Amino acid sequence: MYNGLIKKMLGGMHMKLEFLGAAHEVTGSCHYLEFADKHVLVDCGMEQGPDLYVNQEIPVNASTIDYVFVTHAHIDHSGLLPMLYNHGFRGQIFTTTATHQLCEIMLKDSAHIQMFEAEWKNRKAKRAGRPEVVPLYDMNDAVGVLGHFVSCDYHSVINVCEGLKVRFVDAGHLLGSSSIEMWISENTAEGVEERKIVFSGDIGPGNRPLIKDPEYLTSADYVVMESTYGDRTHETPPDYAVELARVIRDTFTRGGNLVIPAFSVGRTQEMLYFIRRIKMENLLPEFQNFEVYVDSPLAVEATTIFGKNVQDCSRVTDFDLVDFNRGGVTYDERRLFNHFVFSLNGAAHA
Repeated sequence: MYNGLIKKMLGGMHMKLEFLGAAHEVTGSCHYLEFADKHVLVDCGMEQGPDLYVNQEIPVNASTIDYVFVTHAHIDHSGLLPMLYNHGFRGQIFTTTATHQLCEIMLKDSAHIQMFEAEWKNRKAKRAGRPEVVPLYDMNDAVGVLGHFVSCDYHSVINVCEGLKVRFVDAGHLLGSSSIEMWISENTAEGVEERKIVFSGDIGPGNRPLIKDPEYLTSADYVVMESTYGDRTHETPPDYAVELARVIRDTFTRGGNLVIPAFSVGRTQEMLYFIRRIKMENLLPEFQNFEVYVDSPLAVEATTIFGKNVQDCSRVTDFDLVDFNRGGVTYDERRLFNHFVFSLNGAAHA
């Protein structure tokens, strides 16, 4: 049933739900919903890592998709939106304001990667006499699809069209992440009937330093649940600022530099938060003025977006702690390290 079609005839209602991606695995999320004369996608993600299970094709032409609803900006939930545009999609994409802003930078970055990898593969293919590799999409597709986004506030009920209302609630996974409540109504012989479907998106573990805890919903007719964390039990995390201060002290005492490969979106901002705490709480009195360099254009843009959305999306109440432009932080690409460096996308350059 994971990859198959679920048809429900509830009284006189006709709805069709198909799981196209993230079935048997946890990347490439994409669900197709059909009701009345509408065609809807929830997420349109790219598979990442080993391609163990082939995702299903969208069962209709991309140009017939009316709406896409995006739970959050991670590429495994949003990364194929430019390809959808390339294939003819011209509908609307609804998501939270912060997710929209993150997709602005992440989809362009993904397009750059697609083009770069295709160029690299084609240099090798040309020498070997193999056919040319075509990227999944290019920058024009990323820029084009971004013009179809509609930003939404948390907790506002949005009347998308006749027979469809949605609401985004905080899923606590990433800045702007959401679970989506969806109310679908259809005319039947017995009158108008309504059903509620909840798409969970990726639900965060709670107790994150910057992100609010997930909001839990209590009612639905059907729930489509992601299982990113499987059966893990999330314990209360340690005080990472204290642990990080210990590592920094040990490294600097030996005369070393600390290089931290960190994801550009999410992890880098958490590390900057811990560093702000270390400085503001004077956890390293012997190294008070150590410098920090963020070596990633994408991380710089993501950090700016975090700053714009901190009051709406963050659990932090002392906003000095998330003023990442203070405290000796330099946003620059440096090859000559000075004490403390973040590298982009987990890649450290020496």
